[in-house]
Amino acid sequence: MKFLQDSRLTSYWNPYAAIGLAGLLSAVYFGITGTVWAVTGEFTRLGGHVLQLFGADLSDWAYFQLVPMKGTTFSRTDGWIVWGMFIGALIMILLSNNFKIRVPRQKRRYVQGFIGGIIAGFGARLALGCNLAAFFTGVPQFSFHSWIFMIATALGTYGGVKIVNWAWWKGRPMLTKGNAASPAAVSRTVQPLIGIVLALGYAGLIVYFFITGRTMLGVAAAFGAAFGILIERGQICFTSAFRDLWISGRATMTKAIIIGMAISTVATLIILLVCGMDPITKISAPSTFVGGVLFGIGIVLAGGCETGMMYRLMEGQIVFLPVFAGNIIGATALAYAWDHLGVYNALVKNGAKINLLEAMGPGPALLATLAVLAAGNLIAAYWNKHYRFGSGLRNRLRRPNL
Repeated sequence: MKFLQDSRLTSYWNPYAAIGLAGLLSAVYFGITGTVWAVTGEFTRLGGHVLQLFGADLSDWAYFQLVPMKGTTFSRTDGWIVWGMFIGALIMILLSNNFKIRVPRQKRRYVQGFIGGIIAGFGARLALGCNLAAFFTGVPQFSFHSWIFMIATALGTYGGVKIVNWAWWKGRPMLTKGNAASPAAVSRTVQPLIGIVLALGYAGLIVYFFITGRTMLGVAAAFGAAFGILIERGQICFTSAFRDLWISGRATMTKAIIIGMAISTVATLIILLVCGMDPITKISAPSTFVGGVLFGIGIVLAGGCETGMMYRLMEGQIVFLPVFAGNIIGATALAYAWDHLGVYNALVKNGAKINLLEAMGPGPALLATLAVLAAGNLIAAYWNKHYRFGSGLRNRLRRPNL
């Protein structure tokens, strides 16, 4: 019992190590399954299943040709990547005694999170993938669309920061007494026990998948849990990677993500060449840019991207329930708008699939990708040094006139 009381994993992992390992695992997962680490495609399918429960006929929705709805979320590898991430994150949260129901002080946060989730979900699927599909699939797979999406997301997060700083968005400040009690957490002894039971049960499920011949589901469930553990222990959130730059100048998460992408790029190229696999290439079109901007705005309004939403929801931050629901609704709305409202013809039809491997060859494509990532890392480091909480501005104001 003393172990359970003392087993508090209070120190989070180094984000460079966590996201670097996530990047490597992302490449390995692709090599094993031929599919990728992504979540919003499954969110779209979940929305489609809900509509089907109410009798909707999705047979003429062209978007579901891109993200087929075969089976259920529990019979798809993409489904177990999502649920595995939730479960992996929850296991670590319980083992670290960090689960506690957290209620936002301002009720408007539920509506704001819901709106942000809708915008982010719509934008992600308009661009044919969220941050994971661009940063840890697109870049390592040398798909040019990912660079458009990243630039657009940066612009969108900047706009999102401007919005959340408006007085009408913040609302009136709420004062609380210094000794106000926070919501009670589950007992420190009980949480690790539940975490251990959940881990053993989930491990048993993975073994069950393997012994019943559903190998790919077992692989997806295992990798999903690993990704969930890494995002929770590393506190990996793509929203903070951009938002922190604009608010405080802090670039730790930005640099960690860049390094993770570099690791994943090298590992993915090795797998592509050794295994003779074809890279996954998405369309580069106006939809990529528009979707990236909307996604960037949405994740800031919501307070977290898909990865951040997952582990924060598992921590007990219930404001991320409407964010999760909003993501599914936004993604499903885009699936309908794709052909029914003319989105494809207006923003996607004239695009093209561009892959740097095909355009430049393996060597030049790798060098070009790593060079751009290195440049991004240097810019982030410079930004972190000179613009931390306005330090660059203060230094210039203090500099004596010569």
